[in-house]
Amino acid sequence: MIKKILIANRGEIALRIIRACNELGIKTVSIFSESDELSLHTRFSNEAICIGPSISSKSYLNIPSIISAAELTNCDAIHPGYGFLSENSEFAKICIENSMIFIGPHPDTIDLMGDKSEARKTVKKLGLSIIPGSEDIIKEIDDCRSIAHEIGYPVMIKASSGGGGKGLRIVHSESELENSFNSAQSEAKASFNDDRVYLEKFIEEPRHIEIQIISDSKGNTISLGERECSIQRRNQKIIEESPSIAVDENLRKKMSKVAIKIANSVNYLGVGTIEFLLDKYNNFYFMEMNTRVQVEHPVTEMVTGIDIIKTQIRCHGNYTHSDWMYKIKPRGHSIECRITAEDPYNNFMPSPGKVTSLHLPSGMGVRFDTHLFAGYEIPPFYDSMICKLIVHDRTRIEAINKMKCALKEVVIEGVKTIIPYQLFILNNKDFINGNINTNFLNKLNHLGSKNESNR
Repeated sequence: MIKKILIANRGEIALRIIRACNELGIKTVSIFSESDELSLHTRFSNEAICIGPSISSKSYLNIPSIISAAELTNCDAIHPGYGFLSENSEFAKICIENSMIFIGPHPDTIDLMGDKSEARKTVKKLGLSIIPGSEDIIKEIDDCRSIAHEIGYPVMIKASSGGGGKGLRIVHSESELENSFNSAQSEAKASFNDDRVYLEKFIEEPRHIEIQIISDSKGNTISLGERECSIQRRNQKIIEESPSIAVDENLRKKMSKVAIKIANSVNYLGVGTIEFLLDKYNNFYFMEMNTRVQVEHPVTEMVTGIDIIKTQIRCHGNYTHSDWMYKIKPRGHSIECRITAEDPYNNFMPSPGKVTSLHLPSGMGVRFDTHLFAGYEIPPFYDSMICKLIVHDRTRIEAINKMKCALKEVVIEGVKTIIPYQLFILNNKDFINGNINTNFLNKLNHLGSKNESNR
């Protein structure tokens, strides 16, 4: 039985984990950098400890400092959240070596599936469809150029560790390749302390569909259905929904069966996500597995009624799935908007600073996950996402309308946010009709004037 968890993260996801632990009767310890001293996750945990300066490499990516904090506060488990060290197998190994439970899969599983390149090899051995690309990590630009020439442009250079669009570059011609290769490596190193990258064919205009799986302590794996994550800006998801309008019950069963097969093949434990690209003929290709909780997990919670974080923690005890969980089907429709501190009228420039006024939307089927408060100073050192707005209603159209109403109710003064851009997307006829793919936002190049949009 886990008694105390150190949360190796910050912001919204740290608060989300704290709430889950409180409901489970588990004590929590928050870590924070110097710039996060007044963040809400430090206030609502049982204990909080500073682990270093604002820069991530010296704080949230500093493994010795995190382990020391866990030992100092007598924690018996560490939850990595998402991002930072959540898919770092070395961190997971060190947790175990120091007699602490890592709230995630076994380090060997992370090596196989959290490492995107190794995951491709594993899935290919199972006889499943993967996107054409490099067989292994690419270390030299000449090798990258050779493989790109073989599979044809456009291609994607992707970080082997992590996710969230970090360390990812789409390359349309050989003239762009070397610069993209170098910048992908640099960003991957800065984001995940791992500069390894690989190459795969860029499939134009597919849908991005992911399957949420949970494997219990006995190795039983269930699927909680799919999420549609096709609305992406610069390879970063900004609107997600469940279920997908493109996935019927038959296709859902097929994709879930493949996802469960993949998870079982690597003896998976806990929460994970299998990501696929779905073409217009309903052919789906394995893209990667995220061996952690996803930013967009709330939409699945809304349509299934399953608390994914609490279930994830329970999986590291003597927990087995209840019989009814194998029969779960989505109820209604849920949409999530990731709200970032960026100025959509100024090329999405980051907008850190003090939140001078804050009003959060509410009502039936409205959920707002955030660490913001009036007076909070948004630091410039981390990801620009500051909150997530999630809604649930009977149908997709009703969920879209509810989301628009909720977004208009949000007041975040003192910084710029992308709310006007999200309203612009939600009012688009093609989005409303479900005619979307991963290239959707590249075709929406006009936001309109400030007078045309809501704040």
